[in-house]
Amino acid sequence: MSTQNRLTHIDEAGAARMVDVSEKDVTARTARASGRVLVSPRVVELLRGEGVPKGDALATARIAGIMGAKRTPDLIPLCHPLAVSGVEVGLSVADDAVEITATVKTTDRTGVEMEALTAVSVAALTVIDMIKAVDKSAVITDVRVESKSGGKSGDYRRTEDSRRTEDLRRTEDLRRTGPDGADA
Repeated sequence: MSTQNRLTHIDEAGAARMVDVSEKDVTARTARASGRVLVSPRVVELLRGEGVPKGDALATARIAGIMGAKRTPDLIPLCHPLAVSGVEVGLSVADDAVEITATVKTTDRTGVEMEALTAVSVAALTVIDMIKAVDKSAVITDVRVESKSGGKSGDYRRTEDSRRTEDLRRTEDLRRTGPDGADA
């Protein structure tokens, strides 16, 4: 995968711009993103059992994530409107979190990383909305691109080394600031 040495959405004068993709080839492109919503043990218990007060939180979040992927250019100002050809959003309940994945596909001139990230983010926000009566302290975390394929820059896959580096950085940040984000 090639890397850019400048921000592509900033012109020479420093102004924001939409990148011109008209010269790019139309190719099949896929992106996968993930994220987590850290929740209380009570929320985990409810999600695995009787449900939360607002109804089926995971089904609602799945649909919201799909809708979010389709509406990405309406939410992110410089994203190109794309012909999204497929979106899959998965949610699973872990012992301390709701884990979310999204895979987005297109055949177009630019990638769908932002659509995958938006799908995860909107699904996570919907989980928060569905559980807030039970857990006002839930936290969205670790939203990131896991992989992408297609396009001129080639394929990308997050590696275990990059995951370990992120975990160490996050641990150091928590030591420095404390769990509430205030300087310790």
